[in-house]
Amino acid sequence: MSARDLIILGCSSQQPTRLRNHGGYLLRWNGEGLLFDPGEGTQRQFIFAEIAPPCVTRIFVSHFHGDHCLGLGSMLMRLNIDKVKHPIHCYYPASGKKYFDRLRFGTIYHNQIEVIEHPISDEGIVHEDDTFSIEAYYLAHGVENLGWRIKEKDRIKFDKEKLKKLGIKGVDVSTLKEQGTLLIDNKKVELSDVSWIRPGDIFSVVIDTLYTENAIKIARDAKMLLCESTYLEEHAKLAKDHKHMTAKQAALIAKNANAKKLILTHYSARYKDLQPFVKEAREVFANSFAADDFKRFDFPL
Repeated sequence: MSARDLIILGCSSQQPTRLRNHGGYLLRWNGEGLLFDPGEGTQRQFIFAEIAPPCVTRIFVSHFHGDHCLGLGSMLMRLNIDKVKHPIHCYYPASGKKYFDRLRFGTIYHNQIEVIEHPISDEGIVHEDDTFSIEAYYLAHGVENLGWRIKEKDRIKFDKEKLKKLGIKGVDVSTLKEQGTLLIDNKKVELSDVSWIRPGDIFSVVIDTLYTENAIKIARDAKMLLCESTYLEEHAKLAKDHKHMTAKQAALIAKNANAKKLILTHYSARYKDLQPFVKEAREVFANSFAADDFKRFDFPL
């Protein structure tokens, strides 16, 4: 089975620190690599994380503040150097098209990869294929800024004991899956008789925003929610002034959205110790954890 995990490449906010890089988050899922908000130095962070950049298949930019996009150009150039054969899908707010182009074509290089752009203007489903459904919704940060809700497709799972009891095996299983019915010993078997639907898992990203209903919509029933918690409650006024959230507010989003797991990130450089973030969040939502550079969180079936 291919890796299913979230790797924190950086978790600082506008200003990196000695221990925390600009943000960058890699989700390995169903044979793909989904890279979110690659800040400055993301390419180098891949080296320290001991992960090969060509695993990246999709790049998401929530908005074009520097700490969320300055690594975009170098990541695309690195994939270009590696001559990856698969297309790289890039999702970003359509209003930031000029910034995307500046980052992508900021230096001289010979383009050898296929980049498929998805400039987003309207909320809702922005991409759908056989693997994922991707939704985007606007957050509240003073500039056009998108949160992401990614759901894998529901899967048909067979009950092996029921198949064995009815003598269904080999090519008959594929026929039943494709046609929905199968005739065995003059008896009609429905697909639903021997199978069930496993709902696809949901991964949600909410970064750089005030507390908003759209954040709850994005996080609804998410198996994992990656959410900004730039400040602690003692600095709630700063959070409001700069259109960010506290760890407590991130936990409230997870709780109100019925999310299963919360990963806190995007910390202000004023904080050295991350444990107070966990403590504050867990008072509201018990299954809360702090992101830290190179930390990995499993995203199992």
